Amino acid sequence: MAWPSPVAVDASALPPVDRVLGWPALALLVERHGRSVVLDAIRAELAACRTKAADQTLTDRDLATERLVAGIHERVARATALRLQSVWNLTGTVLHTNLGRALLPAAAIEAVARAQGEPVALEYDVASGRRGDRDTLIAPRLAALCAAEHATVVNNCAAGLLLTLGALARRREVIVSRGELIEIGGSFRLPDLMRAAGARLVEVGTTNRTHLDDYAEALSPRTAMILKVHPSNYRITGFAADVESSALAGLAAAHGLPFVVDLGSGALIDLSRHGLPAEPVVADVVATGADLVLFSGDKLLGGPQAGLIVGRERLIRRLNKDPLKRALRAGKLTFAALDAVLALYQSPESLPQTLTTLRLLTRSRDSIRATAERLCPVIAAALPAAFAVTVEAVASEIGSGAQPGETLPSYAVAIRSRSPSAAGLTALAGRLRHLPRPVLGRLADDRLLLDMRCLEEAAEAAFGAEIGRLTP
Repeated sequence: MAWPSPVAVDASALPPVDRVLGWPALALLVERHGRSVVLDAIRAELAACRTKAADQTLTDRDLATERLVAGIHERVARATALRLQSVWNLTGTVLHTNLGRALLPAAAIEAVARAQGEPVALEYDVASGRRGDRDTLIAPRLAALCAAEHATVVNNCAAGLLLTLGALARRREVIVSRGELIEIGGSFRLPDLMRAAGARLVEVGTTNRTHLDDYAEALSPRTAMILKVHPSNYRITGFAADVESSALAGLAAAHGLPFVVDLGSGALIDLSRHGLPAEPVVADVVATGADLVLFSGDKLLGGPQAGLIVGRERLIRRLNKDPLKRALRAGKLTFAALDAVLALYQSPESLPQTLTTLRLLTRSRDSIRATAERLCPVIAAALPAAFAVTVEAVASEIGSGAQPGETLPSYAVAIRSRSPSAAGLTALAGRLRHLPRPVLGRLADDRLLLDMRCLEEAAEAAFGAEIGRLTP
């Protein structure tokens, strides 16, 4: 049976807002989301119809009850959807800055859930019944793992550096090598942070070579500290030289100055023992004589976003007394997660199983390849015949500025367009991103690569169901 042709109508045919709100088809929507949200959606839907009427494109089909109800449902769904979406990370970057970096281990997730739903003794000393200090929850364990005298926690590593500079070098000079004046994501620059903290930057050496004498010649009565920044997100090769931490520690000590090291992606264990590229271990840097060492909680450590500072007790106490500390302090969820993660480090032999970040970084090629081979036919079945799907060896990255230039062998499901144009792959990548749980891969060398390193076997069925939504 042929449907009648649509008939043009004007805005006078629109139903009143109150009448639409009373439609039985919207009763459950109002019960679930509340009157205000549904009312806003109705007004927006009718306003869109008025726009079409003004353009003389409004028809009776647009005003059919079923169509208006569907449009209102869609608007309510968009308005109430959570903005922080879960995604499938098949980019090949394990610690992806834009995807939240480290995934918390099960123990940390459980600890955070408890802290969210139950009162916790964050700043309450249960033994004495008096007010407590949240840092005492973490400081003893963190200091012990780093072989340091004391420790404190702020909300990220940049905040840790801001606090350190503000508390120890405000209105004074800080000596840094030119080769360590980093800029990281979001146009964060070390010189800008120095100015924000009220410290004066004194650059020494050159971009590629800095010597101990450069630091010594820059010392003055206004010098507050010597700062060394680990270039975790870039690498200078070739004709290059820097100064060892032990030598800078000796120079600083000889002049009664603190020597501070910003490690960025600091590691608590020797990653090379697990077949990964070597990264400075915090305890080793402390042992060189560093007075304070700063590093992140959500990178190689595998915990929540946090800035961790370990070192001399007298300096940590100065940081804790600075007014900036309260503004930069971490909340109870960070402490809950960090406490659980640090507890895992007390059993280092179990870390490859219990710490999610280390498990993903050390996952075997055979395991990754098996996942890719199981999912390859699932993905191929969901795609049009215009695409060829194969399993190929690729290289993953650690990410978040850790070990730039270093890669990890991996396997991906590689998708190629059978036509010469690459537009089909770009469009497919867009379709994957618009799935209910977006699938994120990477485009490289005329291929859409879905790297399987971060897709563990327990999640394969759910991923397969997600991909199945692509099927026409």
